[in-house]
Amino acid sequence: MKSRVELRHYHTDISDFRRRLLIVTAGVVIAFVLLIARWVDIQILHHNDYLVQAENNRISLIPITPNRGIITDRNGMVLANNYSAYTVELTPSKIANLNDTINAIAQLIPITPVDRRHFFKSLADNHHFASLPLRTHLTDEEAAKIAANVFRLPGVEVNARLFRHYPQGKVAAHLLGYVSRLNDADITKLQSAGRYDNYRGADHIGKTGIEQSYEALLHGNTGYEQVETDAGGHAVRLLAHNAPISGDKLTLWLDSRMEAIAEKAFGDHRGALVAIDVHTGGILAMVSQPGFDPNLFIDGIDSTDWDALNNSSDHPLIDRALRSAYPEGSTLKPFMALAGLHYGVRTPEQTIYDPGYFAFPGSSHHYRDWAPNGHGTVDMHKSLVVSCDTYYYHLANDLGIVRMHDFLSQFGFGRKTGIDLEGEKPGVLPSPAWKAKFSRQPWYPGETVICGIGQGYNLATPLQLAVATASLANGGMVLRPQLVKRIVDSHTGIARDLPTQVVGQVNLPPDQLKVIVDAMIDVTRPGGTAVGAFVGAPYLVAAKTGTAQVVGIRQNEKYHAADLDMTHRDHAVLIAFAPADAPKIAVAVLVENGGHGGTAAGPIARAVMDYYLLGKLPAPAPQTGGPVHGH
Repeated sequence: MKSRVELRHYHTDISDFRRRLLIVTAGVVIAFVLLIARWVDIQILHHNDYLVQAENNRISLIPITPNRGIITDRNGMVLANNYSAYTVELTPSKIANLNDTINAIAQLIPITPVDRRHFFKSLADNHHFASLPLRTHLTDEEAAKIAANVFRLPGVEVNARLFRHYPQGKVAAHLLGYVSRLNDADITKLQSAGRYDNYRGADHIGKTGIEQSYEALLHGNTGYEQVETDAGGHAVRLLAHNAPISGDKLTLWLDSRMEAIAEKAFGDHRGALVAIDVHTGGILAMVSQPGFDPNLFIDGIDSTDWDALNNSSDHPLIDRALRSAYPEGSTLKPFMALAGLHYGVRTPEQTIYDPGYFAFPGSSHHYRDWAPNGHGTVDMHKSLVVSCDTYYYHLANDLGIVRMHDFLSQFGFGRKTGIDLEGEKPGVLPSPAWKAKFSRQPWYPGETVICGIGQGYNLATPLQLAVATASLANGGMVLRPQLVKRIVDSHTGIARDLPTQVVGQVNLPPDQLKVIVDAMIDVTRPGGTAVGAFVGAPYLVAAKTGTAQVVGIRQNEKYHAADLDMTHRDHAVLIAFAPADAPKIAVAVLVENGGHGGTAAGPIARAVMDYYLLGKLPAPAPQTGGPVHGH
């Protein structure tokens, strides 16, 4: 058998080889073209962009948080300062299991359930933050334990941070306010204002009070360190240093010792007090009771403490001096008497007969005086000394609500005072136009009569009452109240005193004003409603007591405080200034459900004035002499 030999087609093989070679060559050429194009893109077209990115990978900017400015009172007493402490912090994005990591840390240092709750609350509120504290205020030994174990705890580090501290605790807590951790709302607000870059590395911001209203000055300017890093992100060397600028120092008009005296004088009562310099508008004391410890809020308040404050029936978080408005009660009567003189509807000598009530002609409806049998014949002086309601029912009816509104508004009633704090309430100074905004009902004459004794729709904050009282004391000058007296620039050391701001002037002829002041002085003497509080005072006091009705009592019923729940009893109100012959200080006091202005609010005002004018805390004034009633 012959073997069969197959002959290869060489020409066909050579053609296939050349085709494959061409394809490979084309692929290589295309690859080189792409590489060259990419090189051109990187090295020529986008050279600067990639150079910046490379530099950013090599160079890191580390923000340096500035020291927050300190706050002191007028005597140099520190009210808010800073201190440094170690914290153990976690970066959630670098941690696979937070609970496991926290448990591992707990084997090294104590971690309480409160610390855990606090951390996870911060995590929920502050997801933008790369690092969150698990526990603050570590001892040196605790910090060393964590530092020695960070190699097996990825995402964990020990940092030294500055913390705010309020050494006086609850004293002046509402006006000082507090700082707390930044949240999303704060960040959004800072970004909208174009200020977020100055908060890089910061984790606290002023939330209320002066800490909030002067945040821009207190925060300071963030500094930066320019650091070269290796491929692992570790710092190799410092390239540049831009030091932070500390926040400015604030000195307040406040006397913290006076503030503490006033707070103590309230005892267990709720209420507010504002004391003001009658010539500058400087706030000497601004009490809201009960108070709270602002130190609780610095790291984010624990849920237990928050529930205790937020759910308390005493509402300790409300700034009663600034944000709570009450009827002025009889403390409005000096201003009403001035309105009567101003419009010529009363003279000091003109009298009315008080049978114990006022009634419109032909009406059987009686508007009662606090004294059931009345005060007999009453002129303007006596109307203030004994606080005769009937006199002011008549006066209000003769003035009319429009003239009452126009005159009283000059003292600042019905509008914000403009104090350097946020959240102030304007109160209510009623008028037919005001009522028309929320009601289709006309204004009734009976509403005018009730407003004449500071009841009905009338509402004022204790701050407004203090400002108005200061205007009586200084002859009609309406001042913008101020808490901050001086600002010291931390960078230059230059101190700047804030100027007194006159926001209005009431025309008070000296002879008319003297009629009112003389009567207010006699309020503190035998026969007056505040004699018990100011008996034995070595200085002249001009005062007016009052009550602010909480619940309405029908005209045929008598007010019996003992028959009412404590929260339904009248508020006690008092305004005063001293020395009456050369005024320096004006005070407004409100004691919630305190009843009588002379007995409940008077001793508190006396304690403040004795300290300010005599330089000491006097013994409690004896409660003797003079009638005591709810006006």
